Amino acid sequence: MEKIQQQLMKIRGLLDIRIFRVLLFLVLGLVLYASMFTNVKPEKMDLRLFSIANQTVRSPVTISDKESTEKKREEAGDGVQDVYYMKKETNENRVDLITSIFDAATEVKKELQDQANASEGASQEQGSGSSGGTLAPSNNEVVDKMKGKLTEEVTRSISDSVLLALVSSTKEELSVAKDVTVTAINTVMNRRIPADEVENSKRLVEEELKLTTMSSQLKAAVIELGRYAIVQNEFFDLEATQELREQAKESVEPVKILQGQIIVEENQLISREVFRQLELVGLTDNQQSILPFIGLALLVMVMVFALYYYFHELKVSGDMKQNYLLLFSIIFILSIVMLKGISLLQQFEFSDLGYLFPAAMASMLIKILVDDRLAILTTIILALCGTILFSENITSSLNVNIGIYIICSGLASIMFLSKQNQRMKILQAGMFVSLVNIVIIFALLFINNGHYNAKEYTFYFGGAFTSGIIAAILTIGLLPFFEAGFGILSTMRLIELSNPNHPLLRKILTEAPGTYHHSIMVANLAESACEAIGANGLLARVGCYYHDIGKTKRPQFFIENQMNIENPHDRLPPQTSKNIIVAHATDGAELLRQYKMPKEIVDIAEQHHGTTLLKFFYHKAKQNGNEVREEEYRYPGPKAQNKEIAIIGIADSVEAAVRSMQHPNPEQIESLVKSIIADRLQDGQLNECDLTLKEMEIISNTLCETLKGIFHSRIEYPEITKQKVKQA
Repeated sequence: MEKIQQQLMKIRGLLDIRIFRVLLFLVLGLVLYASMFTNVKPEKMDLRLFSIANQTVRSPVTISDKESTEKKREEAGDGVQDVYYMKKETNENRVDLITSIFDAATEVKKELQDQANASEGASQEQGSGSSGGTLAPSNNEVVDKMKGKLTEEVTRSISDSVLLALVSSTKEELSVAKDVTVTAINTVMNRRIPADEVENSKRLVEEELKLTTMSSQLKAAVIELGRYAIVQNEFFDLEATQELREQAKESVEPVKILQGQIIVEENQLISREVFRQLELVGLTDNQQSILPFIGLALLVMVMVFALYYYFHELKVSGDMKQNYLLLFSIIFILSIVMLKGISLLQQFEFSDLGYLFPAAMASMLIKILVDDRLAILTTIILALCGTILFSENITSSLNVNIGIYIICSGLASIMFLSKQNQRMKILQAGMFVSLVNIVIIFALLFINNGHYNAKEYTFYFGGAFTSGIIAAILTIGLLPFFEAGFGILSTMRLIELSNPNHPLLRKILTEAPGTYHHSIMVANLAESACEAIGANGLLARVGCYYHDIGKTKRPQFFIENQMNIENPHDRLPPQTSKNIIVAHATDGAELLRQYKMPKEIVDIAEQHHGTTLLKFFYHKAKQNGNEVREEEYRYPGPKAQNKEIAIIGIADSVEAAVRSMQHPNPEQIESLVKSIIADRLQDGQLNECDLTLKEMEIISNTLCETLKGIFHSRIEYPEITKQKVKQA
């Protein structure tokens, strides 16, 4: 493990150089691209016109088939029947025409009658003895008179015999003939009469008029008039027909070749239509398209840029940032390798194996070892990779179901570990992830409305359950190696170090019990103050347990361990006492290093006093008349480098000072805490950590409140309060 740690330290050292950090991100990008390259590479198929397909071919994309769409629209337009409209005015016009003919006959008849009457009167005036009678007009004269009443078009269409028959009929016969003819024409013309039905309609009129009782000559005339009156009254409506055809065309939905749709089945002939569809979806292009590779490159660039931006904006020290970067890279590459390995099994017709991938492993490891944000980002990237890697046996280029499954699994583990990260919680998180996996899988199956048998449901259930458990087991197994290899002080590691059975804590308890009690008190103060400003309270607590471990080397020289014994410093010169007191910080750091304790704990032991002045021995040396410099009676430092160490140093001084007071009251405690903090500020002990004045005020108030709770039973009541208590 030490060799591995040394190698990791060397690599981490290289990452301090910008070019090597960029190279690491390039490596991550290449790993991502290489893992998904074969999954986006288009499959080559032998698809020639009029050949037999050697496999079932499905469309790799969804695309509009414009040619088929246009063809369907033309068919829909052609299927629309022609629109015809009926001209009602035609009926009225024809009836009026026939009525006019009858009226003309009546007029001619009247004129002839008037003419005959006039001729007869003239004859009687010339002499009653005359034997000559009135000459009747000839048929030609009658016909000419009728033609004079009608238009040339009408006279050409009606025979002379009809005109003569009308005029020759009596007034009563004409009236009856007129009514019968108009009625028959109305009856027939009220129907739709297209061009091809005119002759049939003429026959209907003829049949109806044949049933009438009138002279044969007049009947023949009205039949001819009736047939003449019947004309076409239904006409083609071009505008309405075109409008309907356009509506029919527009109502046709665009024809699409859907992704996954079968274009040609195995052993089926590739006809011209099939070949056209294959060309449309790009399966006949002999030159392999580079678009999928460009798309993959763009996706990988987005992923790598997101990771680069995260680490660029990460607010931690340079060493810690490089440590996190290397740690993340190893976990991420391991996850990608596992993802790719499982996806390769798809070529053996093992579908849906992606549900076995322990998606929560990387999320939990990064959540525990780094932080939540990077864990979420990693989960999203793995989900995107999964959608491509597990698209082997599906019709789509992206397996969205796997992506949803991975992201829900990872987020579930992050959410469950949001409060406590104890080792026992990881297994519980694995069980929780398994439950979420099962719910997600069945949700996806039901949404897709798939039909599965009991065996398939069992496989999905087992895969979901196994994924969560394996993720937990791998996390528990890999966590110690990452913690040891990278020297990371995780929450779980801190909890383990807080175990009272730890050898160093037992050493303090048995060899310096007063120091042990003092450390517990300081831990309570420091933890509450750290949590009040958002610092790592658990680190502060555990660090306090070990911060005075150096006192176990000479426990009797420290006042908290001097029970019923004389203070040895009374017999020692100030310089010697100073050396003994100051040594406990360096001795403690050295002892912690021997026990391979985390660097954060060692730093607390080494820095919690900073470069503060041992005022008692400094003034004692000056009182003895010695020429001393202030620097000689200060701790060697360094000063506190972070908030937790600075707070522990303040809490250490505060607890010791309050404990030395006989009967501290709240006002005395507040005054003491503020004076100690002010002294630290004036002495420059907080210059190298990033505590703000606002945080110092919060720390002061928190320490006061905690101390009041700890020393409550020792606070002496004022006199008025004592009297009230006695009276009660």
